[in-house]
Amino acid sequence: MNPYLCTTDDERKKLMDEIGVSSIRELFQGIPAHLQLEKPLEMDAPEGEYELANKIRGLAANAPSPDSFISFMGGGIYEHFIPSLVHHLAERSEFVTSYTPYQPEASQGNLQVFFEYQSLICRLFEMDVSNASHYDGATALAEAVIMAKGIRENRRRILIPETLHPFYRELLLAYIRHLNLEPVILKSQDGIIPPDAIQKSVNDNVLCVILQNPNFFGCIEEMNQASEIAHTSGALFISVVDPISLGLLAPPGEYDADIAVAEGQSLGLPPYFGGETLGIFTCKKEFMRKAPGRLVGMTKDARGRRGFVLTLQTREQHIRREKATSNICTNHALNATRAAVFLSTLGPRGIEEMAENCHSNAEYAKGLIQSMNDFRIAFTAPTFKEFVVRAVNGNNREWMNKLMKKGLYAGPSLERFHKDWKDLFLVCATELRTKAEIDALVQAMKE
Repeated sequence: MNPYLCTTDDERKKLMDEIGVSSIRELFQGIPAHLQLEKPLEMDAPEGEYELANKIRGLAANAPSPDSFISFMGGGIYEHFIPSLVHHLAERSEFVTSYTPYQPEASQGNLQVFFEYQSLICRLFEMDVSNASHYDGATALAEAVIMAKGIRENRRRILIPETLHPFYRELLLAYIRHLNLEPVILKSQDGIIPPDAIQKSVNDNVLCVILQNPNFFGCIEEMNQASEIAHTSGALFISVVDPISLGLLAPPGEYDADIAVAEGQSLGLPPYFGGETLGIFTCKKEFMRKAPGRLVGMTKDARGRRGFVLTLQTREQHIRREKATSNICTNHALNATRAAVFLSTLGPRGIEEMAENCHSNAEYAKGLIQSMNDFRIAFTAPTFKEFVVRAVNGNNREWMNKLMKKGLYAGPSLERFHKDWKDLFLVCATELRTKAEIDALVQAMKE
């Protein structure tokens, strides 16, 4: 038994007798045998606090940090500029210690932050309604499809693009596995989903059409045409976007998306080890009562004073039990707070400049790489801040490892996602990358 558990042997026996099991291992019968650990964990001997702290500091000193390398990593988690004001305000104790409010009488300050976040996201996306956040972009998309099922109850087919982030697709398929839905994968052409591929696949049984823009390859999709085709067949159109790209590209509301979701990590959250993440979820007003998660509204009390309240949370499982349309029962409140501070600090012009600089840097890098003999830009479709590079001679992992030794990180390698992509990898150039750094990357690739 774990020595940190405070229950005694007698207490554990009493608990097991109560639930009718003879051993702790019996509790884990539902886990396949080959996944169960048959021996104790191999752990070092206990150490004092000072000795353990020194060991951890030593491990940290040997690990790469953003100060020791230049990142051109893409694939869904990005390094963007974060004003110091974001850290200062979001890390104040009243925000850090606040958790998801479950009752309407929750802290007014907490509720106001969520209301401001919702308002800013609605303005950025040009959508009617935003909830007070999800865990990440992938869960937001899965919840969007479940919500679509509640709106178009008699339809079963879901059109999923090959250009959707593989992690999003994997999680979505796990969510809908037992919902009697039929996923159909749309094949890409030159890095995007051609509108005629959507046209050929839609019928009166299509529940929703999903499209990511910019997509996993960094390419810009034909969102207007895709939305029109979906709506012509009576299907819902679900958009997955990069929030920073909305400083330059059309927002979901402009091409009539029914539901729009996003990963909000780029809005004031550092990359860390694959994120702090933030699931952004927006929809049209007509679908508001089907939306998962919490909506915070503004009202007036009996004296006419402005106040904030939780609204429309009866769709959730802690209220409606098995009749719920969503099992989301919490959110990333602190990360939503950071996003609200970030958007307020930069403002519309700041987001626009950030997007323009991302695009400019990516185009500069693409131009230099395209002129090389050993590498090619994989697709001709327009891109925003990242793009796919094909290693002409040799495995892309070999090239990436050589770059890492020079303190330059690119990727990820797309081989991990599909066997036909073994010579492809992503390169991302956000507004933080300078022309000198891009030149250094290209020079290292030449060498």
